[in-house]
Amino acid sequence: MQSEKSGILWVVGAFLFWGIMPIYWKHLEHVQSEEILAGRIMWAFVSTVVVVLLIKNGKQLIEDIRELWKSQSQFWSLFIATVLITANWFTYIWAVNHDYIVQTSLGYYMNPLVSVLLGIFFLKEKLSSSQKIAFLLAFAGVLILTVSYGKFPWIALCLAITFAVYGFIKKNIKLDALRGLAIETLFITPFAIGFYIFLFMKGQAVFLHMDVKTDILLIFTGVATALPLVMYAKGVQMIPLYVAGFIQYIAPTMMLFIGVVVYKESFGGIELLSFSLIWAALLLFTVSKIYHSVSTKRRVHETSK
Repeated sequence: MQSEKSGILWVVGAFLFWGIMPIYWKHLEHVQSEEILAGRIMWAFVSTVVVVLLIKNGKQLIEDIRELWKSQSQFWSLFIATVLITANWFTYIWAVNHDYIVQTSLGYYMNPLVSVLLGIFFLKEKLSSSQKIAFLLAFAGVLILTVSYGKFPWIALCLAITFAVYGFIKKNIKLDALRGLAIETLFITPFAIGFYIFLFMKGQAVFLHMDVKTDILLIFTGVATALPLVMYAKGVQMIPLYVAGFIQYIAPTMMLFIGVVVYKESFGGIELLSFSLIWAALLLFTVSKIYHSVSTKRRVHETSK
C-alpha cells in the first residue's frame, strides 16, 4: 500500500510537470521552434548520459545498444519511435509558441483513444459497448471542432497520433526509461548538432548570441525532458495501469487552463461543447476500463481460493 501511494505521487508529479511545460516554452517563444527542438534533443542526450554515468549504469547502456543492434527489428523500431517523438516535440513546441495551447491539450486528451484504436487494428483487441459509445462521443467532439474551425485540427491529431504510435512501438521494446531516452536522443543528436552548425554558420543561432537567461533555458530543456519521464517510469511500476491512465488527464487539463486563463486563447461555446463530448468520452472510457480491471482481479482472486 505504501509503495502504491509513492507510485501515485511520482506519477502525479510527472503529469504536473508536463502540465506546466507550456509556460516554460512560452519563455522561449523568441527562439525558432527548430532551434528549441535541436537544443532539447542535444541537452536531453547530455543530461541523460550524465545521470546514467553518475548512477554507474554506463556499462548497461553500452550493453543495451549492443542488444538492440543484435535485434535489427527492435533497433529500427526504436529509430522509428525516435522520429515520431521528435515530430511530437516539434509540433508541441511550435503550437505552444504560436498560441495553440488549447489544441495541444485536445491532442493529449485524444491520445489514449488513439492508443486503443491501435490496439483494435493491430492487436485485434475488442471494445465493450460503453467503449464504442465513448469513441462515438469523441469523434463527434472532434467533428464539431473541425466544422467550427473551418479547418482540420491537425495539431491535435498530429500530437495524439505521434505520441500514441510512439507508445505503441515502445511497449514492445524492453528498455530502462532513462537509458532508453539516452539511446533515443543518441539516434537524433547528430542531426541536431548538424542543424546547430548550420545555424551558427548562417549567423542565425540564438544560443550564445542573445542573453544568459535564454542560454540557461535552452540548456535546461534537457532536464525538462528527462526528469518527468524518469518520475513517470519510477511511479508507474508501483501502481495499476488504469490508475496511471486516469492520472494522465492532469496534464492536458492544466494545458487547457493555462491556454485559456493565462494566455487568453479563444474558448467559446463551440469549444466547450466539443471538449465536453471528449471529456464525457474519456470519463466513460476510463470508468469502463477500471470496472473491467477490478472485475478481472476479483475473478482471479475468487478462482485462486
